[in-house]
Order: sequence, then C-alpha cells, then structure tokens
Amino acid sequence: MRNGLVLEGGALRAMFTCGVLDVLMEGGVRFDGMVTVSAGACFGCNFKSNQAGRAIRYNMEYAGDRRFCSVHSWLTTGNMFNAEFGYHTIPERLDPFDYEAFRKSPVEFHIVATNIRTGKAEHRRFDECDDRCIEFMRASAAMPIAQKIVRFDGEKYLDGGIADSIPLRLSESLGFGKNLVVLTQPAGFVKKPNPLLPLIKLRYGVYPNLVEAVRNRHVVYNEETRYAFSQAERGNAFVVCPREPLGISHTEKNPAELKRVYDEGRRVCEGAIARIKEFLGQ
Repeated sequence: MRNGLVLEGGALRAMFTCGVLDVLMEGGVRFDGMVTVSAGACFGCNFKSNQAGRAIRYNMEYAGDRRFCSVHSWLTTGNMFNAEFGYHTIPERLDPFDYEAFRKSPVEFHIVATNIRTGKAEHRRFDECDDRCIEFMRASAAMPIAQKIVRFDGEKYLDGGIADSIPLRLSESLGFGKNLVVLTQPAGFVKKPNPLLPLIKLRYGVYPNLVEAVRNRHVVYNEETRYAFSQAERGNAFVVCPREPLGISHTEKNPAELKRVYDEGRRVCEGAIARIKEFLGQ
C-alpha cells in the first residue's frame, strides 16, 4: 500500500506544517507521494528536496522585508506576497532551493489550485520544480484579493484552498491508501462563512462559479475535516494538527511568532512520531 502526505494551506499558519515536516525529515519518515495546497505546496516542496530547516529559516529572515510580503508589494505588483522575490530571488539566490534533489526524489508531488472559471479544484503532478511547477504553485497559493489571478495552460487560477482545502479524497483517488494529513487548525475547529464575500462578489463577479465556491467554502472545509478524522478512526489516515488555535496572522511580520508556531508543529510531531512510523509501517 502506498503512503501519502496531505498538506493543507493556511498562509503562515503553515509554519506549523514546517515544524511537522522538519521532524519527519529528521526522523527519516518516507512517503510515496504528496498532495499539497497553497502554503502546503510552497513549504512542502522542501520535503521533496529534503531541506529540513529551510522554510522556517527564510521566513524568519525575510518576514519584515517589504519585498517579501507587504502592502507596498500589493500596491506596486498586485501581490501581497511578492511573486518575483518569493518564488525566484529567495530560492535562486538568497536561500537556494535544491532543484536537483527535488528532481531526483521519487516522491510524487501534486499541487491543487482552483480554476476560477469552473470554481472546481484541479491538480497537477510535478517531477521537477521548473517554471511550470512554480507557476502552478503560485496559483495554488494566490489568495483572493491579496494576490493576482495566475494564468496556466490557458486557464485562470486562484488559491487551491477555495475548492479543496484538505485533499485527502484526491490523495486516495491517486492510489495512496494510507495518508498522513497535516492540518493547521485544531481538532474541533469549525470554519465560518467568509465575511469578505461581498468584496469577493464585487471583485470577481464575472466568475460566478468562483464566487459560489467561496460562498460554500466553509461547508466544504468542515466536511473535509470530518472526513479526515473519520478516516483516522478507520485506520486509513493519521491526522496531525495543533493542540489549540495558532493565533497567527496570515501576513505575520514578527519572526518570534513564526518560530512559536513552527515550534508547536515540532512539539506535536515529536510526540507522535513513533505512532506515525507504526501507522506507515516504518
């Protein structure tokens, strides 16, 4: 049976995920494939390239840099998280990403994004972290309002979490029978309707299926959460999540806050690592 790793997004709540992934890497835990969404894709790529510590390092280093994430970037480029700086300058020059290790890794890497024309989730598999992979990763993490629409293969995309925040069913459909699911909200969390829906309708009214997907996102998210825990009860999944709400901003600038959330991910995973290995048969 093939083992899968499912990573939801959550913007900088995913510093929790970075802590979990680093403990998994340090512990030699292996997966056959990864199904990732939004920040889960942006940070999860470091698992495939086997670069423990990289995600927390560069996020802490550049958290306060207006080239990385800022209103200035939003006003001048249309992206709160600066695309050129975050997806090229950092990984290519400032904190090098190991593109060769990513390519050589046998771990399947799948990314989910939302097609704004259909309002449906779509996924792509990437064996190399090339320009196409980076563009679809950028699409997966493109939060409405805060980020520009990303064009890919003639279609337009935004945040994968809109249509499929916790793609466990997708992972199962790809043949991964046992899945470790990393969530960035605690057990029992219930997502509420999006308070920005009127603004979403104003900004994206020409994409009615996208607006409808945003309207229903909390319903889908809550059902996907229930499904993940029900699969855990059946022995088909293992869920790792925070013990309590992380309380971090989507655009947090304080490196100490990023480290706090990262350390929580480490603590939770360290406490569960033996059970995770047993679950995965390792």
